[in-house]
Amino acid sequence: MAIYYLDTSALVKRYINEPGSAFVRQLCNARTIENQPAHVFITSHLAMVEVAAAFAILERRKLILKGTAMYAFQQFIDDWDTTYRLGETTISAIKSATALAQRYPLKAYDAVHLAVALEAQKELVANMLELSLVSGDEQILQAAQREGLAVENPFTYAHLDK
Repeated sequence: MAIYYLDTSALVKRYINEPGSAFVRQLCNARTIENQPAHVFITSHLAMVEVAAAFAILERRKLILKGTAMYAFQQFIDDWDTTYRLGETTISAIKSATALAQRYPLKAYDAVHLAVALEAQKELVANMLELSLVSGDEQILQAAQREGLAVENPFTYAHLDK
């Protein structure tokens, strides 16, 4: 079983066809022999707002139809409680995000995602488990690597999208 932190760019790829979507869907749909999810997925509470905004922006830019945006968001909401474990957006994580935003060229919410992922990694290390951050954003991927996290970029697997 692998543990993945999905930022908003990765989450959107699960519900909207974009380069790298097949990779994210394969991760999310992987099952064990007992038909249980093969992986654990963590994200932050703020992903709900970011995903809603991302779908709305794609619709406003006419990159997807309104019905597609509504359906994708409903699928995301349906999965919210059952698929994703929510990393704590604590005061400690916010303080850490502040430092990360000053250290790396990160947008505010990306700094929060990274801080929450790092907090989750600390807990996992105590149980000899490792977390990989999945994102299509090079800035957060580079910062995560510098902070010692394993990373996966769905764009690396864009050849799987057919």
